[in-house]
Amino acid sequence: MNTRRTDTVAAPRRFPLREVGLFLALLVAVLGVYAVMGGAYSTRMLVEASCYAILALGLTIQWGYAGQFNAGVMGFVALGGFCAMFFSIPVNHDFWGSELPGELGLVFVYMIAATLVVIGATRLDRLGVPRKLRTVIAVVLGVVLYLVVINALRGVTDQIESRAGFIGGLGLPVGVGWIVGGALAGVVGFFIGRVCLGLRSDYLAIATLGIAEIIKAFLKNSDWLTRGTATVSPLPWPVPGPEAVGFTLARALYLSVTAVMIAVIFFLLTRAYNAPWGRMIRAIRDNEISAAAMGKDINKRRLEIFVLGCILMGIGGAALGSFNSMFDPQGYLPLNHTFLVLVMVILGGPGNNLGTIFGAVAVYIIWIMSEPLALFLMELAVSFGEGAFGWVAPTNMDSRALQARVFVIGLLITLVLRFAPKGLLPEKVKHHG
Repeated sequence: MNTRRTDTVAAPRRFPLREVGLFLALLVAVLGVYAVMGGAYSTRMLVEASCYAILALGLTIQWGYAGQFNAGVMGFVALGGFCAMFFSIPVNHDFWGSELPGELGLVFVYMIAATLVVIGATRLDRLGVPRKLRTVIAVVLGVVLYLVVINALRGVTDQIESRAGFIGGLGLPVGVGWIVGGALAGVVGFFIGRVCLGLRSDYLAIATLGIAEIIKAFLKNSDWLTRGTATVSPLPWPVPGPEAVGFTLARALYLSVTAVMIAVIFFLLTRAYNAPWGRMIRAIRDNEISAAAMGKDINKRRLEIFVLGCILMGIGGAALGSFNSMFDPQGYLPLNHTFLVLVMVILGGPGNNLGTIFGAVAVYIIWIMSEPLALFLMELAVSFGEGAFGWVAPTNMDSRALQARVFVIGLLITLVLRFAPKGLLPEKVKHHG
């Protein structure tokens, strides 16, 4: 009896020459910064770049995996920073040793009760109340109860600010604040997603940008909770601080923590990307109508990916806030905490986790080093002009060099969009035939 044997030869895997070349170039750039700026400065730069890498991974799964353009990264970063502060700084005994916690808790009970009353009013049509009348009743109750609750809250918060300064923290381990920061960002992202994910991509960007500003304004003006513009510092680290082991070693230990976090997140996201769940998310991104026709719950999956991205942004914001050792609501800026993350994802490649990490580190190095490099070039030009043409040196070269950051980043994103619109390490889409 003859048997037919079919041999299947696997296609040889391509050597990742592009990836290796880019990361070698990045390594050379990092070593160059170490040689020029020293170990302490360079290690701090890498720690901040690693925190931004976590933020960029959160954005790349929203934008790259699901096509959701989130322009409110700053808000989730601020929530993470707030949790890192609130859960880690020491307890304020002036607040907890008084009757103020009970009064504040009673106000929150009133707030929950008022919310339940308004929700109940929106369901009066089930009792036969006409819908227009139901809407009027719900709106009037909402306005009246809001004024009552906010007046009670203002009375308690004024007492907190005058007698205790602010409520203080909980004195818990730093990691608890990071975890809760991710959870809080995810919860806020869930409610935002329920409302905004039905919007078109451009309207989603506008909505998330506005919500981020609302979060920042709340944290900035809640002196009883965050000290507002007075800031809170110092924030503890999850590793021994500079006062114990020195700046360079302390920052190196912090870098090891964030590097482990990135490795775990990268592993989990890569597994999810290649799993059926990841293929479903990309199918929704590429052709929502076809995915819906195959029985996929579009809204549920889009909400899942949005919440997951917000969780990573909260964790990254918490890690960045703890490293800066200061919580300053006014320091959260759209340029630094939204636009810069967007540039990182664009440069690396939306949807490519490895490319996003590369883009985060590369863009942050360019962002940080553009100021001293611009200052060096300006001083060189001025010294040449003074000797050759008798120029008078300007007095504000430092501020002008700082502004060079924006110019360099703008030039960078223009070049990338022109010559590599899918990023330096674009998403690898597998075709099955």
